[in-house]
Amino acid sequence: MDEKVSTRVREIQISGIRRFFNKVKDYPGAVSLTLGQPDFPTPAHVKEAGKAAIDHNHTTYTANAGLLALRRAIADYVAEKYGLRYDPETEIVTTVGASEAIDLSFRTILEAGDEVILPGPAYPGYAAPIRLAGAVPVYIDTTGSDFKMTAPQIAAHLTERTKAIVLPYPSNPTGCVLAGDEVEAISEVLKNRSVFVVSDEIYSELTYEQKHVSIASFPGMKDKTLVINGLSKSHAMTGWRMGYVLADRPIADQLIKVHQYNVSCIASITQYAAIEALTAGKNDAEPMRRVYSKRLDYVLSRLEKMGIDAVRPSGAFYVFPSIKKFGMASEDFALQLLQREGVAVVPGSAFSSYGEGYLRLSYACSMDVLKDGLDRLERFVESLRKQSTTIS
Repeated sequence: MDEKVSTRVREIQISGIRRFFNKVKDYPGAVSLTLGQPDFPTPAHVKEAGKAAIDHNHTTYTANAGLLALRRAIADYVAEKYGLRYDPETEIVTTVGASEAIDLSFRTILEAGDEVILPGPAYPGYAAPIRLAGAVPVYIDTTGSDFKMTAPQIAAHLTERTKAIVLPYPSNPTGCVLAGDEVEAISEVLKNRSVFVVSDEIYSELTYEQKHVSIASFPGMKDKTLVINGLSKSHAMTGWRMGYVLADRPIADQLIKVHQYNVSCIASITQYAAIEALTAGKNDAEPMRRVYSKRLDYVLSRLEKMGIDAVRPSGAFYVFPSIKKFGMASEDFALQLLQREGVAVVPGSAFSSYGEGYLRLSYACSMDVLKDGLDRLERFVESLRKQSTTIS
């Protein structure tokens, strides 16, 4: 009967991120630098709000879009943080994490044969739902532009079939961030075109050298942009599954239809915890960001000493170093590293063909774990160099 399953489903693959994360259990004592999972606990006051919701029997269905109090908190939060103005009653839909927000957005706006432009390398959670919607991912090679998708690149890839563009910044897997003038240049290309922008801003609170700028804040862009965000990264709430989509009312009216028939509403307990996070905890990301910044400096200094090249990230908690000098496919490199030294990283090929020749290292782990993992990586790299010298 498996042959009767949807062709679109059979043609997509399990994420390479999860595949390598799952391999760790087969190697006792292995160090995992794979998942984008904050190693901080959810702030205590947010957890208490969740407990209180249970104690007060706030355990029933809510409005499909989410509690109005939550949507008001989201509206105030994005207005203060990013200068975005959305009506909490009609232009905000809460979702089961940013993952549902992504799928919901694509299922709402795409039709069979549409093209969606996105940067390569890119998080695999975009291409799969694009294909499930019958549309076609069109990658832009960003390896020559410090992993940033530029306005000229986008203009060159627009066709009559382009329905949407994905702007995933700060970026997973590269950690790169678009500066305000770079975002503005992209908006100038798009503001007079009938093309949607799906702007994934889940790492917006984790930038180190510049403030996050949303494309929806520029003239002519709100009516065509779907802003995706959530609390998984900013408040260490991955398991709570709290995301949201911001969209102009005509789009939001369509989003809510798909969301209603998919999940009805997100967990009520999560919603009450999220209200606390977005109000009393609106700056909870700040101490985490400071720690991540120190870890980033450490990782880059270690890679430099190993002779491994990496573009310096400006956000998120990933480094995407090049391993091209070793002449190995990224999957082979990652597998041998796990087998020989017990370190799990994600091969760059998991992020499209444009990620080949790179690895993604997550530094969302303690300094002790980072040091151990990088010590093992260094031993592995030295063994490859010795092996190469012996062969030559």
